[in-house]
Amino acid sequence: MTQKSMLQKVYAQVDKLPTPLKTRAFTVIFGRAVKFFRTTGCKFEWIETNHAIVSIKNKTALQNHIGGLHAVVMLMTAESATGALVGLNVPANAIPVIKRMEVDYRKRCSGDLRAEAMLTQEQIALMQTQEKGEVDVAVTVTDSESKEPIFVRAVWAWTPKR
Repeated sequence: MTQKSMLQKVYAQVDKLPTPLKTRAFTVIFGRAVKFFRTTGCKFEWIETNHAIVSIKNKTALQNHIGGLHAVVMLMTAESATGALVGLNVPANAIPVIKRMEVDYRKRCSGDLRAEAMLTQEQIALMQTQEKGEVDVAVTVTDSESKEPIFVRAVWAWTPKR
């Protein structure tokens, strides 16, 4: 990958920082592009080109009628973790778009939430060498009790910019 996207350029700069500063800087920059991410108060706890962890606090404004995080907030946390990884790996002339998200709501979310997404080296190579395509990004969503309130499958696509 010779030419870099704006997200990739920013990541290259913040990657030089110690982890606490790196994740804080990436959170702020990602939040400028993805306004709902910023509005909800999501944070990157970890960000590498193949591994992202996004967390969100269970605040009253984000809760459903039973005190857990709202379904949309839980899904957005998973989308942000997976989307950041895709954005860091697709060609600079490509646009990443969520193609499909499947979610199974398994239990009430207890407390805060954490979404951990991973890419394999094969997936990264595919994104960096193909003009367009799609990838199924693994993501695990856990709550404060280390239980999985939702199961998410995120399929991302990328296509050349017009």
